[in-house]
Amino acid sequence: MIAPGADFAMIVRNSYLYGRRTGLLAAVGVAAGVLVHVTYTLLGVGLLIASSTALFTVIKLIGATYLVYVGVRTYRTRGELRIDLDDKRELTPLAALRAGFLTNVLNPKTTLFVVSTFAQVVSPDTPLCQQAGYGLFMSLAHLLWFGVVAAFFSHSRMRAVMLRGQKVLNKVIGSVLAGLGISLAFAPSH
Repeated sequence: MIAPGADFAMIVRNSYLYGRRTGLLAAVGVAAGVLVHVTYTLLGVGLLIASSTALFTVIKLIGATYLVYVGVRTYRTRGELRIDLDDKRELTPLAALRAGFLTNVLNPKTTLFVVSTFAQVVSPDTPLCQQAGYGLFMSLAHLLWFGVVAAFFSHSRMRAVMLRGQKVLNKVIGSVLAGLGISLAFAPSH
């Protein structure tokens, strides 16, 4: 969860560009995305995805395309934007939530993480409420971690430093996101 990946890059970008509220809303979106993975895993669809190479490949390519799209948009963003740290301009709350949600829910590595984690701690006789508790814990852990990331990168001093190097940061974060998408698209399905 804490290894830098697409969720991390998106939270960092939104936090330093748009502020703490946007970063925290994106973290809520990530946590909601985890709940989607947990829900279909509880319903058994996760096992179907894990066993169906074709279905997993479709999900993988959709997620990869989304990451490349966000990466290219970030890379091409003009670094000359002037953002006044006192200005309260942000993404709309819905756009911030959507960014976090889509980045997480379209990431097939999260699918594999949730399915494999559940396979380690859940058996056929594990009560449903206990399984749901595991899922809620995973979602809460994501929310807490990415909330800390958002708070750190949205701090006024950190934002000022990052915004000074915004042109380079856009190129780096955009390249990382697009690179993750490309590597995900060409990674073996199982």
